[in-house]
Amino acid sequence: MEDIMEVIDLMEENIDKAPVVPLSGKILVDKEELLDYIQELRLVYPEQLKEAKWVKEERQRILNEAETRAQTMVKNAEDKVRQMIDENEVTRQAIDQANRLVNDAQTKSMEIKADCDQYADDILGDVEKRLDMLLKKVHDDRVYFNNKQ
Repeated sequence: MEDIMEVIDLMEENIDKAPVVPLSGKILVDKEELLDYIQELRLVYPEQLKEAKWVKEERQRILNEAETRAQTMVKNAEDKVRQMIDENEVTRQAIDQANRLVNDAQTKSMEIKADCDQYADDILGDVEKRLDMLLKKVHDDRVYFNNKQ
């Protein structure tokens, strides 16, 4: 079996070699030979049509598969970007919270230190007063005993 183009080429060659009818511009073609070519076209055409259809379907299947894979890849990339953004946001929030906790702890520490300093100063002031009172008492007692003699 020949392919369609070969059969068409043979038909064209047959037409080119056909004798011309004088004064009419028409040609004489062997009817049986022309019918043989047509029969051959009918035999070849379905097979090549099947192949062309299969090629077209296979091409479409490959395109569909490639498109599906491309869509999957884009979706995966978008998901990864979203995940990275979310992770970045979570990290940023964690850092912000950690900074707030550190600042709060430093503020509280300074407040506690100030309170401790004030408490210690109050205690020392009270001790100083008592010591002053004791010293005055000791001084007064010495003066009293010294005047008594």
